[in-house]
Amino acid sequence: MLMIVISEGKMMKYLSVKEIAALWNTSERSVRNYCAAGRVPGAFLTGKTWNIPENAEKPERSNKSKPAPQTLADILIEEKRSQTHGGIYHKVQVELTYNSNHMEGSRLTHDQTRLIFETNTVGITEEGVRVDDIIETANHFRCIDEVIESAKSQLSEKFIKHLHFILKTGTSDARKDWFAVGEYKKLPNEVGGRETTLPEDVSAEMKRLLDEYNSKETVTLEDILALHVRFERIHPFQDGNGRVGRLILFKECLKHNIVPFIIEDSIKMFYYRGLQEWDREKGYLTDTCLSAQDTFKKYLDYFRIPYEN
Repeated sequence: MLMIVISEGKMMKYLSVKEIAALWNTSERSVRNYCAAGRVPGAFLTGKTWNIPENAEKPERSNKSKPAPQTLADILIEEKRSQTHGGIYHKVQVELTYNSNHMEGSRLTHDQTRLIFETNTVGITEEGVRVDDIIETANHFRCIDEVIESAKSQLSEKFIKHLHFILKTGTSDARKDWFAVGEYKKLPNEVGGRETTLPEDVSAEMKRLLDEYNSKETVTLEDILALHVRFERIHPFQDGNGRVGRLILFKECLKHNIVPFIIEDSIKMFYYRGLQEWDREKGYLTDTCLSAQDTFKKYLDYFRIPYEN
């Protein structure tokens, strides 16, 4: 039933609950509830009858699902795909690549690393620059992109081998007959004077490690660190284990919404000690990584990205 009210010289048309229900494609009961809850501006009662402005808009359902808050992984994917410069994606690329490569002997400076990422060029220096350092820097940027795009996926041997393939493709190692790019090692190797898993046992050990890790219902920072320690002790590749291992660390933190961290070259000795002493004292590695995590939180604070403490 149409009702017309003249107020302050203006004519306003009001409709009944039944008429509004038809317009909004909802039940009359829902319309009455909206009105009773004060969610329809201008609606009023005459006796027991609601009069509703004909131009009233249907309120959104109060229980309508809200978009989930963006995680760091979401933001990194968004900035990567939009090629955002100067954001957290840019920061991660430069800091993680520079520090992880420098720990493994790269002679490129922080500025040279940044320049390669930003312009795909290398600054002129008085000292010679190793071609492998340049190639592995560019390759590491691609590895980080893979980590970001696959952050929410389950960790697998295929993905780990894929990271190694990207990292070592085009290097002088890749031209050696005994070096397997993207495949497990062919020759025994040591790390820090410590024996690692023999080549013939690597595949079985890696499968066991990932089966145990992926079977966990919830994953904590300690679980991720334990994964990292075991990975480095297996040392599945002929070279590149440290960098691949730290990329996995970053990926799994993103996956489980744990603030990630970058092991800076300046604290590498504490990091190495933590790896060596894990069985006896987990605190060495944990404290080192928590300290690195605090540094990463400063990045997040600067870029105004929320995180859970």
